[in-house]
Amino acid sequence: MPVESVFPRLEALLPHVQKPIQYVGGELNSTVKDWDECDVRWALMYPDAYEVGLPNQGVMILYEVLNEREGVLAERTYSVWPDLEKLMRENNVPQFTVDGHRPVGAFDVLGVSFSTELGYTNLLTALELSDVPLESKDRTEDHPIVMAGGHAAFNPEPIADFIDVAVIGDGEQAVLEVSEIIRAWKQEGRAGGRDELLLRLAKTGGVYVPRFYDVEYLPDGRISRVVPNRSGVPWRVSKHTVMDLDEWPYPKQPLVPLAETVHERMSVEIFRGCTRGCRFCQAGMITRPVRERSITGIGEMVDKGLKNTGFEEVGLLSLSSADHSEIGDVAKGLADRYEEDKIGLSLPSTRVDAFNIDLANELTRNGRRSGLTFAPEGGSERIRKVINKMVSEEDLIRTVATAYGNGWRQVKLYFMCGLPTETDEDVLQIGDMAVNVIAKGREVAKSNDIRATVSIGGFVPKPHTPFQWAPQLSAEDTDARLTKLRDKIRGDKKYGRSIGFRYHDGKPGIVEGLLSRGDRRVGAVIREVYERGGRFDGWREYFSYDLWMECADKALPEYGVDVDWYTTRERTYEEVLPWDHLDSGLDKDWLWEDWQDALDETEVEDCRWTPCFDCGVCPQMDTEIQVGPTGKKLLPLSVVK
Repeated sequence: MPVESVFPRLEALLPHVQKPIQYVGGELNSTVKDWDECDVRWALMYPDAYEVGLPNQGVMILYEVLNEREGVLAERTYSVWPDLEKLMRENNVPQFTVDGHRPVGAFDVLGVSFSTELGYTNLLTALELSDVPLESKDRTEDHPIVMAGGHAAFNPEPIADFIDVAVIGDGEQAVLEVSEIIRAWKQEGRAGGRDELLLRLAKTGGVYVPRFYDVEYLPDGRISRVVPNRSGVPWRVSKHTVMDLDEWPYPKQPLVPLAETVHERMSVEIFRGCTRGCRFCQAGMITRPVRERSITGIGEMVDKGLKNTGFEEVGLLSLSSADHSEIGDVAKGLADRYEEDKIGLSLPSTRVDAFNIDLANELTRNGRRSGLTFAPEGGSERIRKVINKMVSEEDLIRTVATAYGNGWRQVKLYFMCGLPTETDEDVLQIGDMAVNVIAKGREVAKSNDIRATVSIGGFVPKPHTPFQWAPQLSAEDTDARLTKLRDKIRGDKKYGRSIGFRYHDGKPGIVEGLLSRGDRRVGAVIREVYERGGRFDGWREYFSYDLWMECADKALPEYGVDVDWYTTRERTYEEVLPWDHLDSGLDKDWLWEDWQDALDETEVEDCRWTPCFDCGVCPQMDTEIQVGPTGKKLLPLSVVK
């Protein structure tokens, strides 16, 4: 039976909301497949506003991968702003997809990609608007399977009550495997009901079904063990790893937004994974091993993407793009190829020790020369050893001197506050570094028209990193430390006016910390926050620290724990962590040893270029580091006459 579009009912509401175009759909390269010709149907959600969600590479890739498969369709849905949510409730309009405006509740799977834990309340909004019970235990086979993915899914325990399954790691192959299991189950007349489908998914060893695991606690609140409660369900669930990126050249037809979004460019992921070993970086740890896309594969993706979109800028994405073994040839080859078309190239923030002026000039040859962004992360040499960010202040000064001397006038420096073992002095040295950058810039540019912006985020310990055992700095201590730094920078009469200072207060970090290292008991807090109006917690204008603390104070005491127990408390080696049964490939003993190295201020090299450090990923996942050079060149495309 075809599913009716809700657009006729939705359209009447759009004149009464802000930015109605974000709900209309019909973007260039979007897909609407015939409902009745498909037997497996996915609603893919990024739990944030359209302007943030549409450019998300993860959702865009899975959208295309699924729609290429015969008999499978995928449509997209995003979080609706509170003004439309209110009208939808009043007029009985359900959560909808922007492609076919079909009700989300009619799909087989609601796949939600969590880049951050602050999207959890938006998931609950979407479920309720879809008329899907908030808790998995209350759903029937007529409701979609609610699946979590993305980096936050590496610890899905805080939302274990609200999701049916979680998939950790790369999604391209995983969603196709899940689709085939659902298809077979439906062809068998939904044999055994929803429970049987979840059991089949769990038995693959790569899909985590929280309801099939019991969590037992010790009297002091710590976890005793997590144990399967069904036969055939694995004790540990493994992550998915796509090894040959050239076999998965997605997106081939990137979506072109109708409304303004946070990124107005076409993006190509040039490699996946990172072995730099920054101890705070969850993304670098959980995406190992490094897998490079070949220079020719990158060239083909850029060519197809530009032809299919009309974008005038290409983002070369990865966790550390300048580390691609052929980045110089990639940048020069693309700049040569698109010189007449004035196609600009961009990298995310550049590592200080990977920057060179030739690369920077190639990246800006066809586009505008914007500011450069570097991420020293720590203000002092000591703290950079703790976090394994092997960059000296001399390296930074030398790099920015090169940039300022070659015509750049704006540099952005990114740091964190609240790192393990950090003192006030470590943070105050950020101000010294910024002053030295400005002084050097004025010297080499022979001009006072030099700017540096210091941007500071609060450190949040994350699962599957060496810092997963670390205490988090309290919001009050974070704010006090940053106030001292702000006063120091503003008090510098000679250089202070040339230094911009941006920072987030410590409160959102505490909530993120509660959610990132939380267990199933934190679900009660999330639900209480949602029911009291919590939405869009990643947006400053909607986030309420007081609401989260009030709800935590109400929900957690019955378990004998509180917010500090989850955030500012240091863990021991013996403690069972909520995510220990989810296998990121990293050996827990290796992570602990690296945590001890951090406390000893011992640095560790990048294993791409040095002997293996036995982190566990390659042998455990039966994978290997894949880097070039390939020896090939990115030749300009010739016109066939």
